[in-house]
Amino acid sequence: MSPNAASSTANTVPSAVPRWQLLGAFLIIYVVWGSTYLAIKWGVQTIPPFFMGAVRFLIAGSALYAFTRWRGAAKPTRAEWRDSAIVGTLLLFVGNGAVSWASQRVNSGLTSVLVATVPLWLVLCEAYQGKRPRVMQVVGVLIGLVGVGLLVLPAASSAASAAGRTAAVDPMGAAVLALGSLSWTVGSLYSRTAHQAKPAALAISMQMLTGGTLLSVLSLVMGEWSRVHPSTVSLTSLLSLLYLITFGSLIGFSTYMWLLKVASPAAVGTYAYVNPLVAVLLGVALGGERLPRMAWVAMTVIVGGVALVSLVDARRKAIAS
Repeated sequence: MSPNAASSTANTVPSAVPRWQLLGAFLIIYVVWGSTYLAIKWGVQTIPPFFMGAVRFLIAGSALYAFTRWRGAAKPTRAEWRDSAIVGTLLLFVGNGAVSWASQRVNSGLTSVLVATVPLWLVLCEAYQGKRPRVMQVVGVLIGLVGVGLLVLPAASSAASAAGRTAAVDPMGAAVLALGSLSWTVGSLYSRTAHQAKPAALAISMQMLTGGTLLSVLSLVMGEWSRVHPSTVSLTSLLSLLYLITFGSLIGFSTYMWLLKVASPAAVGTYAYVNPLVAVLLGVALGGERLPRMAWVAMTVIVGGVALVSLVDARRKAIAS
């Protein structure tokens, strides 16, 4: 189940992957990553965003690298370090770093809406590479984006009304999230053909180490290190960081990278539709938020968009085989 198999064999992997493994993997990136929006929001309340990202990925990456080398993995080559560094920079340093930083300026609901542009970027990037998308696949992406907007905007408006102000998206935060989404998309596509180390866990650990190192340098340059002290970090932020290290990075990111090799980018990208749904439900369950009536309509639209993209992709594979 290595996500670093050569691209020439990638098309043969899906047929050998048990359905239950695919379903379980999609469930992880749907639910676990959906919960990370709340964890990031709680984390950056008392931990600077880039510092938190650096600690998260350096700890997770170091643990995973040491474990895989202890299990007998070969020492990575320069070419493998180069490609893993590129993927780690695009996905973790730029992509995840953008989400962490923007969480200070944009509420979690609107953040998930802007991050949901990933599937659209995936289809457009594939088209740029010469893979013409099906019309219904594009329609499915657009339907999903509409559903995400219907889901989150009422909740954001309700929260804003309760606070006595009008909801608005911070322009700088929105721009950073858009850049992060594009970077994540490019990195995801590049990873499918990149020359990365084996086993998969070793390559993933190298990506985390690269992203964590760059975030650490940026955190230092931004002066975040001087603002971090054990007495200023709340228990909620600390527990959120531990959750992000274990579930968001070690489990969630590893699963995502594996799925990129056994499923199409458009299908994997559907997590961006479901994550806001999970984020809203967690807000209701843990934050005492009220779920707007329109959210039920939005959920139906989201499921329809996800199903359309997945069914079109499955039909294309069936015809190709």
